[in-house]
Amino acid sequence: MKTAVLQLNSQGLSSTKLYNYIRIAHKKGVSVLVLGEYILNPFFKELQNLSLDMIKESTKLQTKVLKESARDYNMTIVAPMIIVKQKKPYKAIVKFSPKSISYYYQQLLINYPHWNEEKFFSNPISKIKSPMTFKINNVKFAVMAGFELHFDTLWNYIDTKNIDVVLLPSISTFGSFSRWEAISKTRAFTHNCYILRANRIGEYKDKKFSWEFYGDSFLISPHGELLNHLGNEEELMICDIEHKEVLKAKKTWKFFEAIQKRNLL
Repeated sequence: MKTAVLQLNSQGLSSTKLYNYIRIAHKKGVSVLVLGEYILNPFFKELQNLSLDMIKESTKLQTKVLKESARDYNMTIVAPMIIVKQKKPYKAIVKFSPKSISYYYQQLLINYPHWNEEKFFSNPISKIKSPMTFKINNVKFAVMAGFELHFDTLWNYIDTKNIDVVLLPSISTFGSFSRWEAISKTRAFTHNCYILRANRIGEYKDKKFSWEFYGDSFLISPHGELLNHLGNEEELMICDIEHKEVLKAKKTWKFFEAIQKRNLL
């Protein structure tokens, strides 16, 4: 199966690039396309200076583009978006399939002093549930936000649901690419699944920091190997996903078998 990552800067109210890249992906036979965080809406720090009406309008326009594209090109598109409900902002990942739209509201949000999404967004703080999952042909996908990669509880669900590919929309900065690659390789290897990470590019500056979003979107194999990655430019990365490689990794390393024997899931 062909999947793809679209690595872009924030697109604001523009949809021209999205249309063009989605058409290219369709011509290449892509079934699942993933976008990074804060591409369809401005970066978190910029959102703090916008009215909820402006955020809502931006999301409405981009939703129309992706809904029509998924339908017209028979493609599943996974894209982080800011959803405004009852005058409150929520951070979500939206799955646009040819016939439906599904929402996954991020469960664990960054809460650092210089980057406090947990305080800004209205996502509930509650018991952790399974990430979004879906199946296309014989390949089973899970979707989680980049920050959620760090939490074991979500990865227990990945094991119980026999996931082939974890789609990981993210936004990373401050030169953290080595750390992200290391933890992604470890997660992919110990859970024997692909990780397809979609990152963002561009820059945001405030009085204290320069937030350089360095790209480095990548595909990690179920054996924990880096198969493909992008640099720091606008680009479309097309990847091949094979269910048999997941089965081969599970059979080779037997991690899941050891857990099953002990009824740990």
